[in-house]
Amino acid sequence: MRADLGRIRAKLKDGAILVKVILNHPMETGSRKDPATGELIPRHFIREVVCEHNGKPVLTLDWGWGISTNPFLSFVVKQGETGDTLTVRWTDNQQITGALETVVN
Repeated sequence: MRADLGRIRAKLKDGAILVKVILNHPMETGSRKDPATGELIPRHFIREVVCEHNGKPVLTLDWGWGISTNPFLSFVVKQGETGDTLTVRWTDNQQITGALETVVN
C-alpha cells in the first residue's frame, strides 16, 4: 500500500453527506512511452472502487485505463449524521490496494 493515497472529505448538509475524494494514482494507459528509454509504460490503473458508509457499501465503481491521473470522485449519501464514517477502498490492475477514511463533520 502506498503512503500518500489521496484525500477524502465528508460534510453533512441537510441530512445528506457530500463526499469528495482525490485518489493519488498514475492511471497509466499503456500507450505512453518512457522518454528516457522509449519503451511503453505498462498499464497501471484502478479497477474497482468501493465506497462505504459506516461499513456498508453504498457505491461500487468498475474503472478502466481511460480514467485520468489522480482521479476525483464526488457523490452524495442521502442519509447521514455527524460522526458517521466514510471509507473509500480501491484495487488496481496490479492488485495494489488502498483505502481512505474520514469522519463526517
